[in-house]
Amino acid sequence: MKHILLALASGLLLALSWPTNGLSVLSFIGFLPLLLAEFNLRKSNIKRINLKVFGLAYLSFFTWNVVTTYWLYFSTPFGGIFAILANSLLMSLVFLLYHIVAKRVAFTAASSFFIALWLSFEKLHLSWEFSWPWLNLGNVFASEVNFIQWYEYTGTFGGSLWILITNFILFKGILLYQQHKESGLLLRTGVKLILIIALPITLSLLIRPETDSENSIETLSLQPNIDPYTEKYDTNNQKMSGSLIKLTQPLLTDEPQLLIAPETVFAEGIDIKNYRYSQAKGFARDLLSENEQLNILFGISMYEILRDESQVSGQSNVLRKGVWFNDYNSAVFERKGVTEEFYHKSKLVVGVENFPYQSTLKPLLGDIMIDLGGTVAMKTTQEDRSVFRLNTGHSVAPIICYESVYGEFVAGYVSNGANALAIITNDAWWGDTQGHKQHWIYAKLRAIETRRAVARSANTGISGFIDRDGSVLKKSNYNEKTILKYDLPLYEGETFYVQHGDYIPRISNFLALFILLFAVTRRRT
Repeated sequence: MKHILLALASGLLLALSWPTNGLSVLSFIGFLPLLLAEFNLRKSNIKRINLKVFGLAYLSFFTWNVVTTYWLYFSTPFGGIFAILANSLLMSLVFLLYHIVAKRVAFTAASSFFIALWLSFEKLHLSWEFSWPWLNLGNVFASEVNFIQWYEYTGTFGGSLWILITNFILFKGILLYQQHKESGLLLRTGVKLILIIALPITLSLLIRPETDSENSIETLSLQPNIDPYTEKYDTNNQKMSGSLIKLTQPLLTDEPQLLIAPETVFAEGIDIKNYRYSQAKGFARDLLSENEQLNILFGISMYEILRDESQVSGQSNVLRKGVWFNDYNSAVFERKGVTEEFYHKSKLVVGVENFPYQSTLKPLLGDIMIDLGGTVAMKTTQEDRSVFRLNTGHSVAPIICYESVYGEFVAGYVSNGANALAIITNDAWWGDTQGHKQHWIYAKLRAIETRRAVARSANTGISGFIDRDGSVLKKSNYNEKTILKYDLPLYEGETFYVQHGDYIPRISNFLALFILLFAVTRRRT
């Protein structure tokens, strides 16, 4: 029973640390109860220790996952349950592997292995087709931008490393005290903890950048507040266009402006080859006739019919024999005198937009794509990170929804010349839960990593503006039909993180593999 309570304590500590309602500093002790439970089992002589360690780990991580991401259930019951169960399983397997290695190596090697392996696991969640990096540890400080200005050097992996090191320092101090019963050991551990927590925060305060910029563009962020379950796919593009124009017109000037509208705001599928004759094109044309200096970025659902098999990719869908189609979740950019430009969403939501490892799993599982009221087709992506050039000479990154959770991915836009980040999304699927709040606050992480201001347009959820230090400039409320206006700063230069990306987990991969090989090849002591 003691071990079960310890496992539950870890799960609750990690859950209660999470934004937006949590206390982030709890993450510094979140793993400690579970580590103590595992250590006690490891030193005992009971049978089936591996199974019991796995069970305790699963209890911890399931608690963390379900309390933090329960809101997934509101968009898709099956998808929500699957994500929670599967992610808990993967986390538990990481912990089990640590337990197996820890039985064969010394404390320093074991703790180093767990830290390196966990960071490698987080990197996997950013890279593979079952990607789900929502609970990567470094995200926990999204509410505490004063703590993490140094993310411009490390990305969120620096935060993950910070949390894990702190947990193991405390873990080691408690084990030494239990062994020697010397109060001085606790004092030294306390001093180490204060230093390891205080020094990065102090550095963060020292390096926080100025937020004034020589360049800016007046930006309008639309929040049409359409219910995706009862209105969105029953609202035709003509009606949507009229609604958006009505919101926008009062704020138009004859100066350069940037207008952003949400992900798939034009939800009726448009043939990409006939876009110029669509209602979405008419929407842009009408607004540009009122302000020729306007730059327009909006989301749209598009498709492309293919009759040549040589053009078919692994992401294409079969329409009928001899005919295929590509289905796109896209961003469109319009300005006067320039041909429209497209960007196709590249980081897809598992199950909803992406059938992971389709060639292997589809023969086994059939079509199990999850229908959220839109399409159950496989989305087609693009490889490069497009940026759109404004008529001021600066560039903006079109980031669609889930893509904003990926640090190195977003950094790629800045490498390609983006002076600001524009996130278009639809966060209404989850209702008024922590889902849309967490998604909004994660945008602060991207601002700090890239030192770019963020403009965010949500169908509903939270729209608004964030400066390059993560500070909120202006934001909307949930379930509010509105348009926000702000002079969005346009910044130059590249941070260390933009230049080098996720170098911390790349180093961790080698360290984890080295310690694992050492553990399995040495004789057990």
